Amino acid sequence: MKLKNIYTVALASLTLAACGDMDYKEYVVNDKEFIEGNFSYVGGFMSKIYNDLDADFGNFGGAMHSSATDESVFSTSGNAVEDFLNGAWSPANPRADIWTSAWEGITYCNEFLDNWTGLTFDELKLNDGYVKRMFQYNNYQYECRALRAYYYFTLVRQYGDIPFKEHNATGTEETALPRTSANEIFNFIESECDDIKDKIIVDYTDIGDMSINSPETGRINKIAVLAIKAQAAMYHASPLFNPNNDVNLWHKACLAYKELMEECKAEGKTLCPKYSTLWSDTYYSDADFYKENLFTRRVAASTSFETYNLPVGYSSGKGGNCPTQDLVDAYDCTDGLPIDESPLYDPQNPYANRDSRLSMTVACNGDVWPNDIVNTSYSALQTYIGGAHGSGSGTSYYTPTSYYLKKFVYASCILRSGYTTAATYHPWIVYRLGGAYLNYAECLFQYFKAQGKENAADAVTDEFDVAARTYASKTRVRAGLPEFPRNMTNDEFWARYKKERQVELAFEGHRFYDVRRWKDTEEATKFLNIHAMDITLNEDGSYSYAKRAITRGDGKWQEKWNLFPISQTEISKSGGALTQNPGW
Repeated sequence: MKLKNIYTVALASLTLAACGDMDYKEYVVNDKEFIEGNFSYVGGFMSKIYNDLDADFGNFGGAMHSSATDESVFSTSGNAVEDFLNGAWSPANPRADIWTSAWEGITYCNEFLDNWTGLTFDELKLNDGYVKRMFQYNNYQYECRALRAYYYFTLVRQYGDIPFKEHNATGTEETALPRTSANEIFNFIESECDDIKDKIIVDYTDIGDMSINSPETGRINKIAVLAIKAQAAMYHASPLFNPNNDVNLWHKACLAYKELMEECKAEGKTLCPKYSTLWSDTYYSDADFYKENLFTRRVAASTSFETYNLPVGYSSGKGGNCPTQDLVDAYDCTDGLPIDESPLYDPQNPYANRDSRLSMTVACNGDVWPNDIVNTSYSALQTYIGGAHGSGSGTSYYTPTSYYLKKFVYASCILRSGYTTAATYHPWIVYRLGGAYLNYAECLFQYFKAQGKENAADAVTDEFDVAARTYASKTRVRAGLPEFPRNMTNDEFWARYKKERQVELAFEGHRFYDVRRWKDTEEATKFLNIHAMDITLNEDGSYSYAKRAITRGDGKWQEKWNLFPISQTEISKSGGALTQNPGW
């Protein structure tokens, strides 16, 4: 949290391209006055703030947060992601990436708001584009405040009570900030978003002749501000931060999502017709993507995610984040019933008649995937024991579960020697309409349940006239499944909702935090007790399937893991002003 010299930095000139994020050139900036003298350098400062946004395309040496949940297992043992599972994280090993990046982002936001608002660039008034640049510049303050609110959300989500600064300080004053209650942080996020939602640009693709780089779709806009506010309100109402289940917090969350839904409707937001469009390699030019997108960060062009996650036995693929049998089992059959209830489920043909999202998310034995596999010695994936891409293949880092990851992995990427696939940008989806529907469904359900209503998923009022069941069904209907049935008990709906959330938002970074904010020890224990599938090729060409249990760590969830430990280094620097989270 120490305030750095933030003038002597490499800054980027802000160019928000049609594909939704920032391309940049680097400049060495020596002092505040130098930056103030040029629009580009001020824009570069903004670019730095955006670049602190979190994304998870393998933050732990290729491993995603999903591999610290029951979504996946990382194929390389000894990876740092295992710290979350075996108890190796601690105040001395706090896994503090978000702490570092979020405080840096907050510091830069404060610097801009404290010192760089109200500039007029008088010496540039006669330059071409001055009016457009000033229009963009005057919006920066609202982008900064929205981004600062988001950074505070990522911190409170992980740590609960945290230090708070609305202005920068120096020296011991900066390091000795005490913790502010999570309630106050959530209230700050709400008030900031409310204040700027009608001041920030609504739609960067529709600003008339004020556009400099058209369209500038990667910047925080009104919908993103409302999404930040609503998500924070949902977390605030969740058991981790609302131990007494205060119905007023759920009501506030419902109102925040209702407001977001109304704005999405006004701006013509809808679900993509096809689920996989959300992470296709042509997303940036696909109008359907932007129908559902509320805010996305584009990560630097690279093929490293494919290298980490394409199957072993295919060129230089390293296996990566391999989906678990638990995730595969969570996908319903096409009749909308779970596999243990549906007559369509065939244990000897387990991937047939299943939710269409399964085949878009998980690469299974026999899939013709990635595209280039047809140019190898094998025409399809062989993840069975002894298969080219499975255990016993003689290749290191084979899938320990018999599955590979499809979601976010570009099937068009070619890794074979002598062929070149251009580095491609990946979209990290921060907010999308499908996720917002599920969040709203949860808030409505919990609001009505907290009032003692039976069948809370079906409840409606004049204020909230669409039921939680309807919103929770929208992503299912997109996948070709029927809506959730009416008259489910509260326990039945909650179990089905959690599973729908698990499959729709798989690998998008939500489940890692969901079980923590729910304080759901039973659900969290599943992270430590997962399952794989052992597939055997029989002599007649058929396959046999045997589920295998895997215990990670000691198999027991510790309640202190619901919040992260604060670095002992930070506590020491604070002179005792910072206190540690319970249990750590």
